[in-house]
Amino acid sequence: MRLKKNGFVGWFPLSAFFTATLLLAGAVVQGQENVPFTLTSAAFTDGARIPDRYTCTDMNVSPPLTWTGVPRGTVSLVLIMDDPDAAARPWVHLVMYDIDPIIKGLPEGVSVDSVGAIFGTTSFKSLGYGGPCPPKGAGNHHYIFTLYALSESPDLIEGASRIEVLSAISGITIAEASLTGLYSR
Repeated sequence: MRLKKNGFVGWFPLSAFFTATLLLAGAVVQGQENVPFTLTSAAFTDGARIPDRYTCTDMNVSPPLTWTGVPRGTVSLVLIMDDPDAAARPWVHLVMYDIDPIIKGLPEGVSVDSVGAIFGTTSFKSLGYGGPCPPKGAGNHHYIFTLYALSESPDLIEGASRIEVLSAISGITIAEASLTGLYSR
């Protein structure tokens, strides 16, 4: 490979170029130094109302989510959304695991096919996302999305419950990030 440096044209060994490229790629894949592990949504900010579109009163699709600062050594991610204010505490709206840490977020209306992850069972007794749907007049409920960075992939099959997932990741969680949305009807 021929490169120009400080006005000098010379030969740069390809092996050095590929080594440098792999080292840079490895730094990105292995984690982001000095960047906090955060979970955000383009649809609402932390502590704000979740738009109707993502609830049982409208489209009932999952909101888009983005994360940054995945810690070094993360092998897998887990995402759980629950409502600690529900009568059956907590009411589980989403359980996803084996999310590839290279993925930087989830699109609106996420499906297994769109990210290659595995869905667990929600309190609705189904796989996938079930949007906020508190009883009318019950006031604001808090919907907490928690993203877990893991040092290894949990040994779980499709349909695991929130409790089974939390048990499986208890000794392998590196970090957590959360996002809370509010909703009432």
